[in-house]
Amino acid sequence: MKKENYINGLRMIPTEDEEQIWLFSWAKINSGKWPELELMHHIPNGGMRSKSEAARFKAMGVKRGVSDVFLPVAKGGYHGLYIELKAKDGRPEKEQKDWIAAVREQGYYAAVCYGGFEAANLVEAYMKGEVAKP
Repeated sequence: MKKENYINGLRMIPTEDEEQIWLFSWAKINSGKWPELELMHHIPNGGMRSKSEAARFKAMGVKRGVSDVFLPVAKGGYHGLYIELKAKDGRPEKEQKDWIAAVREQGYYAAVCYGGFEAANLVEAYMKGEVAKP
């Protein structure tokens, strides 16, 4: 928790959840231009869980580090787009960096984005086939 991001105990910048909600609202608005955005989805991998629920999810195949957002659309020579979305003050964990490296080796475009606006810019560039090599 960065002290400068709070005033009187209130968070002054959007949370990761709020950024992701904004991104999916943006995607819905832009699905007329790019109908494939309807395929974009959140992978509910994180969050606080009880020990028993965490064990059940692990048995079901949940893996640490899997990116938050996936767009299963092939563009520009990539099989799809993975986004690890962070709040503007967030930082990726080692497992998240490892996941990104692994899926890049498999032909996916994958990146960490800080905030919904940055993620939307990446999605737009990806849909246009204009993403730079990571």
